[in-house]
Amino acid sequence: MLKTVNKITLKIFVVAISLGLSLSISSQEINYPALTVEELRLDNALKAMPDVSARLSARAEKFASQLNRATSYTVLTQLTIRHGTGLWLDAKKSFNQLNDYDDRPLYWARLQMSKALRSTKAFTTLFPNQQRKLLWTLELLSRGQMDVKFDKKADKKILLTGFDPFFLDRHIDQSNPSGVVALALDDLVVSIEGQTAEIEVLIIPVRFADFDQGMIEELLSPYIANKSVDMVLTVSMGRDNFDLERYPALRRSANAPDNLNILTGATKNKPLRPKLKTAALQGPEFVEFSLPILAMLKGAGKYQVNDNRTISTLLGGTFKGQSLADIVKQTSVSGSGGGYLSNEISYRSILLRDQYYSTLPVGHIHTPKIKTFNQQALMDIVKQTKNIITQGVAGL
Repeated sequence: MLKTVNKITLKIFVVAISLGLSLSISSQEINYPALTVEELRLDNALKAMPDVSARLSARAEKFASQLNRATSYTVLTQLTIRHGTGLWLDAKKSFNQLNDYDDRPLYWARLQMSKALRSTKAFTTLFPNQQRKLLWTLELLSRGQMDVKFDKKADKKILLTGFDPFFLDRHIDQSNPSGVVALALDDLVVSIEGQTAEIEVLIIPVRFADFDQGMIEELLSPYIANKSVDMVLTVSMGRDNFDLERYPALRRSANAPDNLNILTGATKNKPLRPKLKTAALQGPEFVEFSLPILAMLKGAGKYQVNDNRTISTLLGGTFKGQSLADIVKQTSVSGSGGGYLSNEISYRSILLRDQYYSTLPVGHIHTPKIKTFNQQALMDIVKQTKNIITQGVAGL
């Protein structure tokens, strides 16, 4: 049933994008738009790790070739949908066949495709809103939006998100364990005490602008509002061990750039609210996860698993929150998950829970950190994340 729904949704999606906008491309000559900071890193990545960054280039090259023959917005839309979805499926297939626990080929191939789209003559003659829609569509589809199917007839459904690699100016070959976890666990069915759960995944960009434009809400709202999942887990790379982040905070405070080298201006002394579309994000200063924490703490493996309650407030400094009621009225600086996008995706997903589905288990897992790429560490992290989730299923 869900497979059928997704096919129908995809057809509607194509029509919705194209409706009223299938105009012939103007012949007016304009300058090509500038490439992004991420796209400009491609040359370095191809030189530093050609086997990794070019692994999925066949898809990107086919996309580029077909784009160059496109002459209308409708055709550009169709190609973006076809190859955006195709890239996600290619990445899953490659990941499973090679079994090398490497999330980086998907990241770099997506940038090859966005660069090709942005550099195509037909694209440059579109209206700005059409350009944004195509790029947004490419992002969402190549991150798994149309591949969340839950078709294994498991007892429970778990939606999990990972992140792109980040801080790439430090290490161009950086991997992100959360992206590896997502690719490794996608479509997996886990079982414990006679209960089964299917895991479906999405991968999120490390960019403030995408969060401000509502990507998290667009990706997660359908599943939370329709009460069609039994748990939502957001995952990112964190500290030395596994941390289950109890109290996400409203505000950004990390003085760290995103993958576009954007700084928000937020600091620990000046924590700032993120946006949702054009307005400041509205919500309490702190929220609390609803994970089956006692069960998940039993997830055995190489690393310790913590129920992390450490937060920071503007007047109270850094301390361990004992209850939500004690901290919710203080001005947040950082949540248990910090003051960066890891904290923010957790906050936004819990805010959606509070809005639509108050009893849904939602929360964030910070994995142990790695430097560049460490296959053995990634294997250990994936294995233990699976154990943590499996234990959590027993607590649902």
